[in-house]
Amino acid sequence: MLIETKNTIFITGPSGFVGKNLLNHFENIYTFSKYKKGDSININQEVVIHLAGKAHDLKNITDPTEYYSVNNDLTRKLFEEFIYSGAKIFIFLSSVKSAADQLDIPLTEDYIPNPVTHYGKSKLLAEQYILSKEIPDGKRVYILRPCMIHGPGNKGNLNLLYKIVSKGLPWPLGAFENKRSFCSIDNLCFIIRELIENDKIPSGIYNLADDEPISTNELINLISVGFGRKPHIFNVPQPLIKFISKLGDVLRLPLNSERLNKLTENYIVSNNKIINAINKPLPISAKDGIIKTFTSFKY
Repeated sequence: MLIETKNTIFITGPSGFVGKNLLNHFENIYTFSKYKKGDSININQEVVIHLAGKAHDLKNITDPTEYYSVNNDLTRKLFEEFIYSGAKIFIFLSSVKSAADQLDIPLTEDYIPNPVTHYGKSKLLAEQYILSKEIPDGKRVYILRPCMIHGPGNKGNLNLLYKIVSKGLPWPLGAFENKRSFCSIDNLCFIIRELIENDKIPSGIYNLADDEPISTNELINLISVGFGRKPHIFNVPQPLIKFISKLGDVLRLPLNSERLNKLTENYIVSNNKIINAINKPLPISAKDGIIKTFTSFKY
């Protein structure tokens, strides 16, 4: 059943990539109260969307305590306030990395979490705290685990791929055959609105991903087509690439072990649970979402 009221939303992380897109997407639908670092937490709104967090540092120079301070401690304080407030809905943006850093099988919500990084561990601690509390009647709580989120304004690994192809440089990682899931910001915004407005969706943990996984080589092809070029994909032997990435760890080169893993790993995420819960198709396909993101890099 859709709720017709215009909800008021308490949002953390409004200046981040996801926060900016949510505010833009919902500017004529919801009224937002923006939390900024250092503000006192005073929830008088109907919905809490908790986006603020310490993102995964691919350069590995972040003090590990920062992850726990931001991703775990802030979440605890916010959720405690939510429990005793009049707010009805709590949406926490966690990450698939709270469950697994590497996968041999598609990730479902039944997977027993085993994060390795401080980023993943801190997100899991926050999830566990939320799940340890009894949810008062009339309230709904959603823990969302998105895979790599992308969209206009995104500055992550997809932007790195785009720059390589746009300069006419060859892609040297063609020997790595992989499939990984992505999450379009349009699909994420669509799901969050469904969670807010459909009071029949049960509380719980939900993976967020586009319907189809895509390989890195397919991404290179999509970018090349956008430029009207043939893709230049070279199959440099994997051992040589891995050796170069090890050097990158020491010399802080653009290609290091962490980034190589991000670009070439298999990481497939099942979105069956959330799709069954909302009982609607996602508004944008994986391929169309990727093309929209790449197109935005031109401007």
